[in-house]
Amino acid sequence: MPTNADRRALLQTMVPEGLPVTKQWLKKQSPQFDRHAVDNLLKSNQLKSLAPGVYVRPGTHMTWQGAVAALQTIFGTDLSVGGLTALELQGFAHYLPLSRQRTVHLYGKDALPSWLNHALPAVHFVRHNGLSSLGGSGFVYREYDPLERTLTDVDVPGQRQGSWPFTLSSPERAYLEVLMDVPETVSFEHANQLLQGMTTLSPRRMEQLLRKCTSVKVRRLFYWMAERNDYTWFKKLPAPKALDALGLGSGNRVLAKDGRLDSKYRITVPEEMWTPPALTTDKSDS
Repeated sequence: MPTNADRRALLQTMVPEGLPVTKQWLKKQSPQFDRHAVDNLLKSNQLKSLAPGVYVRPGTHMTWQGAVAALQTIFGTDLSVGGLTALELQGFAHYLPLSRQRTVHLYGKDALPSWLNHALPAVHFVRHNGLSSLGGSGFVYREYDPLERTLTDVDVPGQRQGSWPFTLSSPERAYLEVLMDVPETVSFEHANQLLQGMTTLSPRRMEQLLRKCTSVKVRRLFYWMAERNDYTWFKKLPAPKALDALGLGSGNRVLAKDGRLDSKYRITVPEEMWTPPALTTDKSDS
């Protein structure tokens, strides 16, 4: 029969540094961690409770990256880093927020665990519904090392000794996610500034995502923003009507209050960002 000392030694090697775990996960790793054993570990301060059934090793440094890696791997939630946070991690942030509290944007169907924001008071997690029509397209993978607190790019997801998989949106997917929040929480100006730094997007990956995207708002905003910046990759994308039968949808969309209507993409945009349609010469009488 294992002793408490045996369980404590096993706990140190099995529970990752700074990553929260569940009672079910502990029991799955070893039958030694039954309810009675976990209660004893809590009483002896070998485990710290974050919420009922959620624990972390005391004295370890918990980071938001570790929390997200645990949500994806240990908790099995449908939550991935996306939008502004994914762009920042991949070097596309236009400016850093002035607030001391870090905001992390997560996308997916599952709700945020109630303990998450309490466990990391310096971090504010924001959940978004995401573009469900994209499915699993446009993700990239990193591995989080809780001891070194670093993220390393990997080609495919997979857990190695001492590291944990970490899923986030590619720059192409993340930008479409940002456009979902224009103009409610992301301004036209901010979205345009972000795209100004995205000179190397993959037209192949973007086309795949646009074909899957069923949000008329996102499609129209993307083509309007991309045309303004006119990068080489934009010229390689199909015209909206060539994507599928949906194209840009029908009817006008009011996105900027008191803005002006862009007749090509049929969205209202801020007055200061509106540009007149290109002039054409009528040669019918010549």
